[in-house]
Order: sequence, then C-alpha cells, then structure tokens
Amino acid sequence: MTHYLVAQIKVNDDSWIPDYAAKVGDLVLRHGGKYLSRSSNITKLEGDPPDMDLLAILAFPDMNALQGFLSDPEYAPFAEARKAGSDSHFVAVDSSDAANAIPYLQAAG
Repeated sequence: MTHYLVAQIKVNDDSWIPDYAAKVGDLVLRHGGKYLSRSSNITKLEGDPPDMDLLAILAFPDMNALQGFLSDPEYAPFAEARKAGSDSHFVAVDSSDAANAIPYLQAAG
C-alpha cells in the first residue's frame, strides 16, 4: 500500500537547503519514492496551520520503503543538517480509507 511522507519545515538557517535539495531526490528514488510536492507556496484554507516555510509530500510504495529511506546511512548527514537548520515535523500516512466508503481506496484495517 502506498505510504506518504508529509514534511512540514520551518527554516531557521537555510545553509543546508542547496545540498539537500540537490542530492536527497536521488536517495528518495533509490527507495522507490518520488516527490509529489516540495513547495513554499502554501495557502491557508482552514484552521491555523503550523508555522512552516516549506511543505513536502513524498510517495513510497509501502512503509518499509519509506522507513528504508529515512534510515539510509547516506541520508543521515542530510537529515542532521536539516534538523540543525530547521524545525521539522514528519508524519507518515497510508493510502487507506478510514471510513471504508471510498471504493478506489483500500479499506482501513
């Protein structure tokens, strides 16, 4: 089942961004993932959004692939640089339907 990584990032020091942006995409691909969005064009539609400068949404074929990316030793220095230069919040969500009412989504379970 597809799993999505949603990253909300508030940048405190942008020195990590060029290297991260240039190199992490290849690591994502190596783990079967792809970026669906990596944007600073964030529009509030409802409620109070978290304080962030950047939102990234990545899709992976399953949770093992997502966790493989996050735990890849080659990703570690990029993650450390991002954490040192930002306040980051990552969540994973699968592609299931919690209400089991949408036929094209897998039933939660």
